[in-house]
Amino acid sequence: MTRPLPDVAQNTWAFLRDAMITPTGFREYDARWKYPDEINLPGITALGLGLGTQMHEAGIEPVIAVGNDYRDYSLSVKNALILGLMQAGIHVKDIGPALSPMAYFAQFHLDAPAVAMVTASHNPNGWTGVKMGFQRPLTHGPDEMARLRDIVLGGEGVARPGGGYDFVDGVREAYLDDLVGDFKMTRKLRVVCATGNGTASAFAPELFERLGVEVIASHNALDYSFPNYNPNPEAMEMLHDMAATVTAHGADLALGFDGDGDRCGVVDNEGEEIFADKVGVIMARDLARLYPGSTFVADVKSTGLYASDPELKKHGAKADYWKTGHSHMKRRVHELGALAGFEKSGHYFLAEPIGRGYDCGMRVAVEICKLLDRNPGMSMADLRRALPVTYSSPTMSPYCADTEKYMVLDRLVEKLVARHAEGGTIGGQKITEVVTVNGARVMLDNGGWGLVRASSNTPNLVVVCESPDSDDNLRAIFHDLDAVIRTEPAVGAYDQTI
Repeated sequence: MTRPLPDVAQNTWAFLRDAMITPTGFREYDARWKYPDEINLPGITALGLGLGTQMHEAGIEPVIAVGNDYRDYSLSVKNALILGLMQAGIHVKDIGPALSPMAYFAQFHLDAPAVAMVTASHNPNGWTGVKMGFQRPLTHGPDEMARLRDIVLGGEGVARPGGGYDFVDGVREAYLDDLVGDFKMTRKLRVVCATGNGTASAFAPELFERLGVEVIASHNALDYSFPNYNPNPEAMEMLHDMAATVTAHGADLALGFDGDGDRCGVVDNEGEEIFADKVGVIMARDLARLYPGSTFVADVKSTGLYASDPELKKHGAKADYWKTGHSHMKRRVHELGALAGFEKSGHYFLAEPIGRGYDCGMRVAVEICKLLDRNPGMSMADLRRALPVTYSSPTMSPYCADTEKYMVLDRLVEKLVARHAEGGTIGGQKITEVVTVNGARVMLDNGGWGLVRASSNTPNLVVVCESPDSDDNLRAIFHDLDAVIRTEPAVGAYDQTI
């Protein structure tokens, strides 16, 4: 058994011997820490022992697929995790460097009941973490993460005999084969492939070439120092760079991927940056024609068009708004038997018969190419313009410490619910409802809305607004919502605003 010691400090004898783990790294649906400030390698080994112990508790076969993203320290972190898993009596199938969706694919390909992917996702260098799951295609949610936290921090990890290790080659090739299938483009398509020098650089260019797409490279050399920008297609820095490259090369669109390849960002042929929830509506329209009566799940940060779009209604599509977070969304898509789920952050969950239900930026890229192939007379800009016009903010993230953000959010939800009860307004519009499934989504009588929730991954709140009327109304909604947020002194500056 291992009992983590919270008072272990860097550059001490104990730091090289004893586990140091900051409890806040156990988040709603994955684990994430600054490394080595908040966790050390013995702490990662304790995490592996705890995860293996949890597998035994769950009664599943003790076999797990394990991969790591392309950062200079991820291999060391993965090896420390594997040591703990083997101590727990788990047989590890190491698939090597990978994208998160490649690790999820490996569960199916290798018939492994569990997966652990060492990645900091879209977080900048200096972060590490693990995405994990037992029931494919699902990953750990709040209950599973809480139990894992208790096992690890409570020193409940149990060493068992029977651990083993295999390095499994060829999973990357099988993953690409699975993505491409027998599809080949019938129309000429020039795509800016933006990978920000991250892990997707080892996948996306080859994927596009195999589809018959002409690739315009954008930071496709693997470089774990991320010399241009942190690969995150939700960040305006990356989207602006994608747009500039589209314009410079006269490309048909740009597709960009985050650090572990489970998200995809889109810029159209006119250099317009299309937020992922609107891309989701474009995809849902196409899929609803192919599969009438389908259910689509959208997260609470997403546009209201999933429920109001006339084209989706015409094909009997049903909308379900649910909690933000890849584990929440995967589970909801699975529970409802939905065809797809869409998250504003760029996670897309394409279920059978399109995908397997997990979030995969590469699968989204393939399906967007197929969509354009099915609509040879339409450009990406044409598809964007065909949507009802709404005015949307980027996803904004004012600072709020991990130790305070949920208490702050509780008070903000209370204030917004009270404003609704009093017949109040936001942005000059009457509040019709406050949806509290995940923070507070304040619904307005003109169809606009504003959201505030707590980030599950970083020390921030998350703020998003949308208006069907005008950019001025969007700004008014944000102004009034922000005024409520500013009543909490623990909330700091925004990373970006409108």
